[in-house]
Amino acid sequence: MEQVLPNLYRVEVPLPNNPLRALNSYLVVGPRRSLLIDTGLNRAECREALLGALTNLGIDLASLDFFITHLHADHSGLIGELAGQEATIYASAADAAVINSMGISTEHWDRMAAYARRSGFPDEILAEAIRKHPGVRFSTRRPVPFIAVREGYRLVIGDYEFTCITTPGHTPGHVCLYEPNRKILFSGDHILDHITPNISLWSDEENVLAVYLTSLEKVRRLRVELVLPGHRRIFSDCRRRIDELAEHHRQRLVEIIGILEDNGALSAYEVAARMRWDLSYSTWEDFPPPQKWFAVGEAIAHLRYLEERGQIRRAGCDPVITFAHSENICPG
Repeated sequence: MEQVLPNLYRVEVPLPNNPLRALNSYLVVGPRRSLLIDTGLNRAECREALLGALTNLGIDLASLDFFITHLHADHSGLIGELAGQEATIYASAADAAVINSMGISTEHWDRMAAYARRSGFPDEILAEAIRKHPGVRFSTRRPVPFIAVREGYRLVIGDYEFTCITTPGHTPGHVCLYEPNRKILFSGDHILDHITPNISLWSDEENVLAVYLTSLEKVRRLRVELVLPGHRRIFSDCRRRIDELAEHHRQRLVEIIGILEDNGALSAYEVAARMRWDLSYSTWEDFPPPQKWFAVGEAIAHLRYLEERGQIRRAGCDPVITFAHSENICPG
């Protein structure tokens, strides 16, 4: 645990056997009630880290409220275990609904699995990918009563006055917290340093990469002097990192166009297998199924973006969706 500012602490919550390694959970200490921003997975190692930090600061769990930046289990999984009867729990309406269902119902996973099959994901690998997914294994098993936050919603904790900034993309209802007086941004997984947030899609109905890039530009307009991300180090140059993330996705789009030019029509699974990934595995076959899941979801998001721009087209859709390069159209 480290103190970031007066009455503001970062708690490093371990994420065992996860490439992310740890979650940054933030504790804002108030005179009567305190606020915990994100919880970690629903597993003992995460719970022990958080309870240890609260004990060190002399904070009673019963006096704690919660803000969940987004639905993923490494940020929301412990909410059902930690929240007391008097707790106020904040999240967007879109993500709150998934948090309260994905650990007790298969509907969320069945819908994504159906689209994964249409994207070329082999059934035997798909079943293992979902079975081992952190959201399946470590989500809350107890629904909680969320207060739904929207753009501009304000929370006051002691001397801190937070404003909710809706930043969809990484998830449909991702929300950052901005403190304009101190110019600090709790960015969740919207903006991370050294690693890029996963932007995945499992449907035909959205252009999630376009949504994410719009959310990046929205945050660019804020005056931010300190970014407190959901993973890895705290950093100060928010606009520099936004530029890097936008450029990363531009390069991804160019890479995918090149893959389709060189190989003809491919499924999202086949495209992902040919993309470059900053992971330690030698070949696509070596990727564990959960990592293939995240890679294919990201490939779909980029393919959908290119399709909407007319730079690629669907070559087939029965039963597997394939994409091909649209000739004589240059990447933007």
